[in-house]
This record gives sequence, C-alpha cells and structure tokens, in this order.
Amino acid sequence: MSASGTATLNFGSFPGASDASLAITGQAGILAGSLVEAWLFPAATADHSADEHLAESIEIMVGAIVPGIGFTIFGFNFNPLSDPKGLATLLYGQWSVAWVWN
Repeated sequence: MSASGTATLNFGSFPGASDASLAITGQAGILAGSLVEAWLFPAATADHSADEHLAESIEIMVGAIVPGIGFTIFGFNFNPLSDPKGLATLLYGQWSVAWVWN
C-alpha cells in the first residue's frame, strides 16, 4: 500500500519562525522502512500565492516515521541572508506541501 496527499505547513503569524513541522497521521500501511518524500507544492494559501511557493527558500524534509500511524514533515528556512544583528530571516504563514510514501 502507498499513499499521497497535500497539507499545510504553518510557520505562524508574522514575524514567524525559522522552522515548522507537521504530523501526518492516518497512514495505517506505513512501515518503518517506507520511503517518504515531501516537497513545497505551488498551491496558494491564505498567506502566500502559488508564485511565492516557487521562489521562497524553504527546505522540506521528512522524518519520525511511526509504523502504522504516519510521519512528520519538517520545513526550514535555508536563506543565507541575515539581518544587521546577524539573525536569520524568518518565514511566516501557511505554505502548501505535498507528500508521498511507498
């Protein structure tokens, strides 16, 4: 059995955060050794246009597979720019992600 879907990764209200995570559950057939992939999906949300999804510096990773339950999608800002105080830039709002496992 394999599955796919879409979800919304939320970095919070402005000014946001440098990372976010989202648990995907209800995956009864997923195994500890299942291969899982997720990516930024260019579909508009309440906070960002589809075009912004194509241009933003968000890295999407998957981990924490729980057999018979699901997995976690992690999003990180990988923009190397920082503000004058040396702090990393933050992301805010909702971003569309897609996922698949087998």
